[in-house]
Amino acid sequence: MFGYRSNVPKVRLTTDRLVVRLVYDRDAFRLAEYYAQNRLFLKPWEPIRDESHCYPSGWQARLSMINELHKQGGAYYFALLDPDEKEICGVANFSNVVRGAFHACYLGYSLGEKWQGQGLMYEALTSAVRYMQRTQNIHRIMANYMPHNNRSGNLLARLGFEKEGYAKNYLLIDGQWQDHVLTALTTQDWTPGR
Repeated sequence: MFGYRSNVPKVRLTTDRLVVRLVYDRDAFRLAEYYAQNRLFLKPWEPIRDESHCYPSGWQARLSMINELHKQGGAYYFALLDPDEKEICGVANFSNVVRGAFHACYLGYSLGEKWQGQGLMYEALTSAVRYMQRTQNIHRIMANYMPHNNRSGNLLARLGFEKEGYAKNYLLIDGQWQDHVLTALTTQDWTPGR
């Protein structure tokens, strides 16, 4: 429409092998395809997903809520795409963004089965974490993983996340309460109002 300006931030980061950008309405088909293709692979690591996660119509409703969170600065949901932006390889979500005296958020992520073992999540998160720290001025990013998820633990350690604790029965994953290792990455040179 003429004269209409969206308040949704346009964030598009590029790495050597990926485009890492905020999701938007037109991603409904790509996101549905990503979750449908990786449903069994991601099942042991995620909450139980309803069928709408595998259909564009389910994502259309979800994306309108996500875009509202983007506008309000309450969350930043990134898609990890191939350089031509035709296929979603994975997702990285910075949610529950709190400002004030905390300036913190939670990080969650997943990578499709066929993209595993290539260092793509490290590449994407290096860029996305830098954006959250420098542009969104986040001081503390928290990420938690199940103790038996060695790949996730190794990835977070490589990114500089430090173990801070252990939470018993922390999240309902695949229908079972799962313990989690609690980690965080803090910005050492953080200053207010950057």
